Amino acid sequence: MGQAKIYYDSDADLGVLSNKKIVFLGFGNQGSAQAQNLRDSGIPNDQILIANRVDSYAETAKAKGFHVEHNFTTAAEVADVLFILIPDQVQPRVFNEEFSLKLKSNATIVVASGYNVFFNLLKFQPGQDVVMVAPRMIGSSVRSLHEKGRGFPCFVSVEQNGTGKGLDVALALSRAIGATKQGAIASSVREETVMDLFAEQALWPNIIMMFREAFNVLKDAGCSDEALCYEMWMSKEPAEIFERAADDGFVAQLKHHSTVSQYGQLSGSLKLEGGAMREHFKDILYNQILSGKFCKAFSQIEDDLDKEGDTNPLNALYKRSEEMELVKAEKRVRARLAGLL
Repeated sequence: MGQAKIYYDSDADLGVLSNKKIVFLGFGNQGSAQAQNLRDSGIPNDQILIANRVDSYAETAKAKGFHVEHNFTTAAEVADVLFILIPDQVQPRVFNEEFSLKLKSNATIVVASGYNVFFNLLKFQPGQDVVMVAPRMIGSSVRSLHEKGRGFPCFVSVEQNGTGKGLDVALALSRAIGATKQGAIASSVREETVMDLFAEQALWPNIIMMFREAFNVLKDAGCSDEALCYEMWMSKEPAEIFERAADDGFVAQLKHHSTVSQYGQLSGSLKLEGGAMREHFKDILYNQILSGKFCKAFSQIEDDLDKEGDTNPLNALYKRSEEMELVKAEKRVRARLAGLL
C-alpha cells in the first residue's frame, strides 16, 4: 500500500453538521473529550445529546452542561449521528438490542474502534453511513491538545456509504473534534483493528516476556530488587525514550544516549536476525487475528468479564501474573519506598 491520504481542516465542511442531532453513546474518556471538543468547535449544545445509563458518567455530563438521555430508545430515535463510545465487548448487545432498529434509516454511525465493524458484530441498515473516526490518543489528551489548539492524530474511514455522503460527514466530525488540525489519516476498520490487536497480542506480550526474563537473569546475577526496578522502568526512562522516538525518530532518538549505549543498542539489534520472531508474529496475525479465532474466543467469555473474583477470566490472568518474580519484587520495593513514591 502507498502513502495514505491525509485530511486537514480545509478538506472538511462543518456546515454538513447543521441541524443534525449528534448523540454520544457513552461519556467515558473518549465520549467526554469528543463531546466537549465538538461543542467548542461551534456545534450548539442543543444539538448534542449524551445517551448514558444512570451512573457517575451521566452526572459528569450533566455537570458539564450537556443534555443527558437515559432511555436509549429515545436517544436512538432522534439521532442523525450516533457516536458509539462504550467498551468494545458491550457494543454488540447495547447497539443491536437498543439502537439498531430504532435509528433513522439514513443515520450516520461513528465508531472509534474498528473491532466490532470488522468482525461484523453490529447490525446496520443498508441506507445508513458507517464511519470510523478514531483518535490515536487517550481521551484526556484528545481534550487537552484541542484546548491548546494543537490537534491530535486520528484515523478516518467510510465503511458503509448508504447516503453517499459518508465521507463528508466523517470529515466534518473529525474537524469538529479537532482531528483535522494535525491531519486525519485515511484508514479502514481492517487496518485499525489489525494494528490494534497485533500490538496487544504480539508486540506487547513479547515486550512483557522480555522484561520478565531480563529481570530474572539479572536477579540471578546478583542485582537488587531496587536497582532492577528503577533501572528497567520505575525511573520512567523507557517512557522518555519513547517520547524522544515520537519527537525525533525511532532510531534517531539514540543520539540522546551515551556513545556506549548507542553502539551497544545498534550493534546488538543489527545482529539479531529476527526470522523466528517474524514467523511468530505472522502466525498471530493470520491464524489468531485475521482468522477470527481470537474474536470467537473472546466473544465466549464476554459475559464472564462482569463477574467478581477468579470466575472473571481477566482477574484470573492478573492473579497468575502475580507469580512473576518481577511483580513480586516490585511490590516489595513499592512497600519499602511507599513514603517516597
